[in-house]
Amino acid sequence: MTGLRLEIDLDKIGHNARVLVERAALRNISITAVTKVMLGSPDLARVLCAAGASALGDSRIENIERMRDGGIDAPMLLLRSPMTSQIDRVVQASSMSVNAETEVLSALASAARASGRIHDVMLMVELGDLREGVMPDQLNETVRHVLSLPTLRLCGIGANLACRNGIEPSVENMGELSAMVDSVETTFGTEIEIVSGGNSANLDWALGSSDPGRVNNLRLGEAVLLGREPLHRRSIPGLHTDSFTLVTEVIESRRKPTKPWGRSGQNSFGEDPEIEDRGVIWQTILAVGRQDTDTADLTAPEGVEILAASSDHLIVQTRDRMRPGNEIRFEPGYSALLRSMTSPFVTKGPAPR
Repeated sequence: MTGLRLEIDLDKIGHNARVLVERAALRNISITAVTKVMLGSPDLARVLCAAGASALGDSRIENIERMRDGGIDAPMLLLRSPMTSQIDRVVQASSMSVNAETEVLSALASAARASGRIHDVMLMVELGDLREGVMPDQLNETVRHVLSLPTLRLCGIGANLACRNGIEPSVENMGELSAMVDSVETTFGTEIEIVSGGNSANLDWALGSSDPGRVNNLRLGEAVLLGREPLHRRSIPGLHTDSFTLVTEVIESRRKPTKPWGRSGQNSFGEDPEIEDRGVIWQTILAVGRQDTDTADLTAPEGVEILAASSDHLIVQTRDRMRPGNEIRFEPGYSALLRSMTSPFVTKGPAPR
């Protein structure tokens, strides 16, 4: 197996998913398990379904199609508003999609009519993080538009927080979401089946002492895969935080000074590095770089310190010389995991037993 690889422990991921499903169920909250980091892996999907996830969520229709092709028949939610160029594929492969644009909703309705289907939609509403969603004062107008389209079914209302600006779920904004759902049901005489409060950042709120109100669903990715909540990157008690390991290979290890010499400008990424002079150290280079992962989001093992990274090289300080071919194992964070899974140069496989 190649020296640059991502080892994946599906048993640990399954454990995390089961624990979170059970804890959320005590609050009458279902879990949509998010598969996008692992590119819609059918093996992951089977583990998540077995753990009790009510649905699977992914932001890419290609990943949803991959799971369908892999024999997964679970309900699947497209987590990003559909591109108009992919509307037909969305209707064919996904059970539901999140939406905010009336033009996209009309296109979905036309595609659903052409294929003889009813497509479920979840309207996203803006609660302050300023990513997707209609403004609260425009929600009724958008609901009215959905209800006017007979091949669409308004199945849910959702919100997303913490992804762009780090706005935390709170009693206030989650209460606002519940109030909006109540208002829609009263105004239009319709029942909203799913009220999706947000992502892994909602866990502290959802599993705490606050009344969850109308919120009965969360979309969880990072908490399931990495066993931690994203607002403060704290580990969640009872969950595994080491389901993934990025294994790298040494290609050079030499005694070198830490202070560069010569006239300096910006590096290849437009940065002006500030270098601490530590004297002469064991500088070890690994065959991994920014093209393969987010090097700033790796946790190094004891005795190894990350110094810098270029496109194809990760420069670390080690206690002693490392022989070429030796391996160093890192724990990836969410950003590093996302990029490593996407890189064609990182081999993915099961963790050794």
